[in-house]
Amino acid sequence: MDMNNQQQQNLTGTSQMPANISHGGHELFDAHEAIGGLVGGMEQYMIYEQYVQDPQLKTMMNQHKIFLTQLYNTLVETLKTGNEPSVKTQTYNMASGNDVLYGMTPSQPKKPAQSVNEINDQCVTGFMMGCLKSSASAFTMAALESTNPVLRRVFADSIPNIIEMAYEVFLYQNKHQYYQVPQLKQEDMQNYINSFAPVQGTLPH
Repeated sequence: MDMNNQQQQNLTGTSQMPANISHGGHELFDAHEAIGGLVGGMEQYMIYEQYVQDPQLKTMMNQHKIFLTQLYNTLVETLKTGNEPSVKTQTYNMASGNDVLYGMTPSQPKKPAQSVNEINDQCVTGFMMGCLKSSASAFTMAALESTNPVLRRVFADSIPNIIEMAYEVFLYQNKHQYYQVPQLKQEDMQNYINSFAPVQGTLPH
């Protein structure tokens, strides 16, 4: 009986904690990993920028860096205060269209660069994609583990923006044949597309 009273008091005390310490352990571990990964990605962008040749790619990198810097500040403020950040989550809009080139064109096999002189735009877009994919995964895990509702929402709302940036990098890669997209035969594609059917009749309540 005393044990139950003690547990109840502990639970009550926890619910009355100030907002800035209303974070669970798993939440803090995953938030630390996600924000740390974002920092690493931003630093890699800074390092790789010197190797970029194409002005369009350099512009894209700068747009990403500006957006990610604001996102970082929003996350840090939310983590520290546990409250609504002064700058809420923004929406990232791609500058380019979303046309994809399908099909494979023969190209030289790729191998790791043996000197920094071999680092080119193709390498840089690969580094960018790696950073963004990593952050998308880390942010998803952090959102799923977050107990603080504001931090959870900032992580969750930021995932579509990171996906959009990664898609923008993919489109650039695809346009320059760095990332080719094979397709299935028409018959196989249709079989996959038509492999599911909608539920008919009254939907369950």
